[in-house]
Amino acid sequence: MNREPRMLLFHTAFIGDIILMLPLAQTLRARYPAAAITAVSVPQAAPVLRNHPAVDRIITYDKKGSERGLRGILTLARHLRALRFDIAFVPHRSLRSAVVVWLARIPRRIGFSTSSGRVLFTDVVPYGKALHEIERNLSLLRPLGTDDAELRLPELHPRAEDRKVVDALLRSYHMRWPSFNADSMVAIAPGSVWLTKRWPAEAYTALVRALVAGGWGVVLIGGPEDQGLCHSIAEAAGKPGTILNAAGAFTLMQSAELLRRCNVLVSNDSAPMHLGVAMQTPVVAVYGATIPGFGFAPLGKRDRVVEIEGLACRPCGIHGGNTCPIGTLECLRRISHERVLHAVTDVVSDNPRKT
Repeated sequence: MNREPRMLLFHTAFIGDIILMLPLAQTLRARYPAAAITAVSVPQAAPVLRNHPAVDRIITYDKKGSERGLRGILTLARHLRALRFDIAFVPHRSLRSAVVVWLARIPRRIGFSTSSGRVLFTDVVPYGKALHEIERNLSLLRPLGTDDAELRLPELHPRAEDRKVVDALLRSYHMRWPSFNADSMVAIAPGSVWLTKRWPAEAYTALVRALVAGGWGVVLIGGPEDQGLCHSIAEAAGKPGTILNAAGAFTLMQSAELLRRCNVLVSNDSAPMHLGVAMQTPVVAVYGATIPGFGFAPLGKRDRVVEIEGLACRPCGIHGGNTCPIGTLECLRRISHERVLHAVTDVVSDNPRKT
């Protein structure tokens, strides 16, 4: 081959999954600095790839929207074929992902043994259930004949414009409420798509009250769908000027930049948890229906997981659900705000001030 390799990373799952794929991209960039690396993702997850030094090109695939169905698959495959990739890494285990890279006629296609389309891969890698998802993704490098890659955490790279937006919001809030402690902030991400992953709102409210009483500036984060939940927590938990409700106010990467300013993040097992890890902000993750053993827990040295162990009904699903199978939500309701507060205090004692 007389040119540098053209590599494709194909992953069209959730935002957190794309963040956990970043160490694979970062390792490829370190090993093949001149390679042309392209990533395919759904539009919602694409922002975490933008401005990333390990990714040269981003192709969005709206598989559930304007590009859904067979026509979308064929259009994307033709586009990828024209780009003449040499190798495709496919962490996503869906049949559709395998079909697209096969139709694109990419000579080497590496995916997992648990993929529905594994027969369409040229190289099949065992799916290590006991491994963390980052390690699993890095194992896709084994067919290249190199040693196992060193475990590394994902990195995100907000742009200067993102920093300016966060600066402006914090400045305006501090002007309105001078007592807000912007030097010592705890971020709270109470939302989740799945009911069985959401620590109850009343528990978050009690935690926020305790943090405010301890002199912390509390920042509530989330998407537009979390605005109502965050508003109710802020209203119930503190006096005006002690809690900044930023839910729905920022883009994904602006939220990441805001997390970078915080001393610690408290989150459910959801996308903000992975944003915090990627921004090197210590995370206290509250786990309910799911368990860290699935391989998606935060891996930072100061990160903590708070969970109820020993429940016969737990875990009840790898992704969580909209109803508790036994109707109790005991896995979440039994986690007291005092336990989570203790974890926050433990983290902060190791990291008293972010700079």
